[in-house]
Amino acid sequence: MADRLENDAGTITQVKPEKKLKRPRLYRVLLHNDDYTTREFVVQVLHTVFHRGEQEAIRIMLHVHHTGVGVAGVFTREVAETKVQRAERLARSQEFPLRLTMEPEEEEDA
Repeated sequence: MADRLENDAGTITQVKPEKKLKRPRLYRVLLHNDDYTTREFVVQVLHTVFHRGEQEAIRIMLHVHHTGVGVAGVFTREVAETKVQRAERLARSQEFPLRLTMEPEEEEDA
């Protein structure tokens, strides 16, 4: 049998078939434009909560400003939920109505 091996000590070892691990579903965290949250604050949130560099944060902020919505990052569900909560808490502490949402990424057929 292909799944059994004998070693020199006469012990039979059974080899378990490899299990394919399924990657966790990923979620996009979306920033939504509003008329009150400042551009500077959005850049600060992207830098501190989403760990974006200054130039990338500015690029994302401008995209959100011009199109109404933009992707702050893609994470597992738990990480995305935590980042949304942290960013919204930070916004509320500064009295900004910044809104963030999550949406699942399309699953790849394997």
